[in-house]
Amino acid sequence: MATTNLLPVIGKPSPDITLPSTTGEPISLKQFKGKKTVVLYFYPKDETPGCTKEACGFRDLREDFEKVGAVILGVSNDPIESHLKFREKHKLPFDLLADEDAAVSKAFGVYKQKNLYGKKYLGIERTTFIIDRTGRVAQIYPKVKVEGHVQEVLGFLGDE
Repeated sequence: MATTNLLPVIGKPSPDITLPSTTGEPISLKQFKGKKTVVLYFYPKDETPGCTKEACGFRDLREDFEKVGAVILGVSNDPIESHLKFREKHKLPFDLLADEDAAVSKAFGVYKQKNLYGKKYLGIERTTFIIDRTGRVAQIYPKVKVEGHVQEVLGFLGDE
């Protein structure tokens, strides 16, 4: 049941991904290459307290991310229908991507064995990646604690 996928390496090209999105069109990382920095954040599940707080944090600072030339993309294993409801309910101004088969989560090394109340299961470990305009991984925030995380990411982008 354990997964052995490793995180991408800072300074190396990001895995290339294309996933269904809340725009109705698939979104690929390569469409931002040369144009925008991508904040790609993986979160466990729509409508859970930590995930909602994290999404709303990115929502509330979206204009600041735009000022530094960054686009925000959220990824979880939830289906598009769930993402659409989550996005609408919390007025999220960025796209959510559906990684239902966990292929992208595995490619980024964030699909891990988790333990909740003694029950083991596979799921996403909350992790954020900064992918620069050249398509390389600029920063990784593994095992994210929601409190202060969005500000930390914005601070990193402001220093770039």
